[in-house]
Amino acid sequence: MLTFLKLGGSLITDKAHEQSARLDILTRLAREIAQALAARPDLQLIIGHGSGSFGHREAKKYGTRQGVSTPEQWRGFAEVAYVAAQLNRHVLDALHAEGIAAINVPPSASAVCREGRLQSLALAPITTALNQGLIPLVMGDVAVDETRGGTIVSTEDVFRYLAGPLQPAEILLAGIERGVLSQWPAGEVLPHIDTANIDSIRSQLRGSQNTDVTGGMESKVLEMLAQAQAAPGLIIRIFSGGEPGRVKQMLLGESDLGTVIKK
Repeated sequence: MLTFLKLGGSLITDKAHEQSARLDILTRLAREIAQALAARPDLQLIIGHGSGSFGHREAKKYGTRQGVSTPEQWRGFAEVAYVAAQLNRHVLDALHAEGIAAINVPPSASAVCREGRLQSLALAPITTALNQGLIPLVMGDVAVDETRGGTIVSTEDVFRYLAGPLQPAEILLAGIERGVLSQWPAGEVLPHIDTANIDSIRSQLRGSQNTDVTGGMESKVLEMLAQAQAAPGLIIRIFSGGEPGRVKQMLLGESDLGTVIKK
């Protein structure tokens, strides 16, 4: 069974401090992933991660998400990629330290967007890795854009593009929140989100989480709901990876906590 797992930027970095990785949490998460893989030999994974405190400041400074045209903006484009890659190396190091055969597949190497929407991404490196028992590692990254010059794609953007041809059974989004909250920060976890209730809760989502250059909780939920509508049967779960053991439980299907998004 193929599962997409995102390690959110809010989970693996300290957003209050620039370029601050939570290495202890990364180590724990990698260990939980390794334990789940050992317990479920049939489990195939694509792992993605957010940028958190790596890259969002630079992206905001240069307006990279909105477009890249001037020499200064192109230098900023390279700077965003450089800083994001630093966190990516921390993630890759943590996975390999636990014996996980992860291979880096940065979207910037092949992604092409149009008006900020991902249009193409090389699939062969990812499908070959999966077929050979490896775990592709993707991330939020810069990308060339046919109309804007350059832009930024989020991990959710990449997951949505890959979900079409690869058809995962589930997408797990591990952050620091317990799920999507009815009111941030002390609200109740919304157990499910679908097309029937999304309009009534959208205003609640806007204040539910710090917004970054790829959007806050509202944009992530809408992106995942669109993905669920396009793939009947796909289960998407937003949950907290802050509690020890939770990521392992989710990968093993042993927990129903968090918010489920489905058609």
